[in-house]
Amino acid sequence: MHAFTRPSRRSLLAFGALAPLAAVTPAAAATGTVIGGARLARDGVQATLTAGLPKKLTARAWLLADHDTGEVLASYRAHRRLAPASTLKMLFADSLLGKFERTERYTVTEADLAGLPPGSSLVGLEPGVTYTVEQLWQGVFLRSGNDAVHILALMNGGVAKSVADMRAKAADLQALDTHVVSCDGYDHTGQLSSAYDLTLFARHGLRNADFRAYCSTKAADFPAGGRRTFRIENTDRLLSGTYGVTPYDGMIGVKNGYTSHAGNTFTGAATRDGRTLLVTVLHPESGNNAVYEETAALLDWGFGKGRSAGSVGRLVDPLSEGGASASPSGKTPHAGAQAAKDGGSGGGWGVLGGAGGAILLLAAGAYGARRRRRAEGARGTARQATTDPQPAMRETPHAATRETPDRATRETPHPEPDSPR
Repeated sequence: MHAFTRPSRRSLLAFGALAPLAAVTPAAAATGTVIGGARLARDGVQATLTAGLPKKLTARAWLLADHDTGEVLASYRAHRRLAPASTLKMLFADSLLGKFERTERYTVTEADLAGLPPGSSLVGLEPGVTYTVEQLWQGVFLRSGNDAVHILALMNGGVAKSVADMRAKAADLQALDTHVVSCDGYDHTGQLSSAYDLTLFARHGLRNADFRAYCSTKAADFPAGGRRTFRIENTDRLLSGTYGVTPYDGMIGVKNGYTSHAGNTFTGAATRDGRTLLVTVLHPESGNNAVYEETAALLDWGFGKGRSAGSVGRLVDPLSEGGASASPSGKTPHAGAQAAKDGGSGGGWGVLGGAGGAILLLAAGAYGARRRRRAEGARGTARQATTDPQPAMRETPHAATRETPDRATRETPHPEPDSPR
């Protein structure tokens, strides 16, 4: 009989904590209901009208929806959980934007800027310089500045509180594929979202006049200390028309992102003839401009032949605005939503809902079974012990990857802010 070592509580915790890292299955795995409609959980392209749909889309997931009606016109793996990169900053804005007046001022200190992850995208905040809230949000939306995100989080009571606020907002929006670890979208183990959820964040944000104004701003003058300023430009290439991308007619925004693990991510919105469409494109195979090209192709279809397309799903309304709960009574909410409800930091027992709980139960079950086998062996019953079940390999973000999107410098902007390395 094989020797048996009783697993410690710490080892069971570690085993169970693998769940939030990776569950690429949709929220339906935990709730029994697919948020937005059953077709959104299916593999392959979902559309009632496929004529004219772009044929060379390489993204690992994408979604096209009508902003006003919430109808999903077409999608591909809408609930697939992937690293969001800086598109997660839309949720940060949804959570904090209304908490401060635009004219409120904050003077940055050296201590405020300590601890930013290496390689973070920065707008270029300087200790000793005073910024308005409006300027900090410009730093977030235009330059994806993690330094600006950090200062706003501090103004909100700290990073931990801001993460908790984001989790609560995600739960209210019924964005059950999303698990928030940091405010800025930097690659962290367990930080995940989906094309569906990111589109929810954009739709909710665009109803806010400030959100809409910030994400559609092409350029702004940013404080450099004293009376000096430097120019920052929006890194959304479909809006600014930089790096060989033609500006998209009617483009509103919303947010792009890139990390070495997530690749290129983008959620965009455009309006034509009084109709606004939302598109999220995640992780195209090629880098650089592919995320914008595939977004533009989907928008073209949506404004053209897609006008005749029926709905394959729907963007649900927030619970706080009367939206019907997509989680049936008595079911366990997704790990990210449960963590928001618990107000935890993402570690320990509070995040072991959904797939995490399943893995932990597997571990506990194996432990109990082996105890029974050992007892039987002591009574002379010879049985062959089984080994620990191993968690399935899943797509998980790396614990430490460098984020290099849209990094701003005063003297010489990075020549290719979205290029992978």
